[in-house]
Amino acid sequence: MADALTKKEERPAEVTTAERTRSGVTYSPRFDIAETDEELVLYGDLPGVAPEDLDIRFEDRELTIHGKVRPRHDDVDFLYAEYGIGDFYRSFTIGESIDAQKISAELKNGELTLHLPKAEEVKPRRIEVKTS
Repeated sequence: MADALTKKEERPAEVTTAERTRSGVTYSPRFDIAETDEELVLYGDLPGVAPEDLDIRFEDRELTIHGKVRPRHDDVDFLYAEYGIGDFYRSFTIGESIDAQKISAELKNGELTLHLPKAEEVKPRRIEVKTS
């Protein structure tokens, strides 16, 4: 187990990627995804994003996250900047049957948390074994 932690810590830090499009630069924020028996949970780093600058949609097994990062310091001329400013977009194809009516999102301290509850018919269930 210690070897796995060491190898993970030795990996170089990755920077958010940017893609040039016709409308400018679009950033692709990073997300971690966890799965439980009850739901999928996505955790995304969105520093400097306001809730009103987010547009999250789920349709046909496709989760899309659009948004905008506004400049935090208009009066500063940075020598070097790693935080993406401008539009961002992420899209995920979700393989599980999700109860779209129960999807929820929260934004706290620059982290977006999305809860995608699984539909009842795909949740694991225990089968009772009867004796005769």
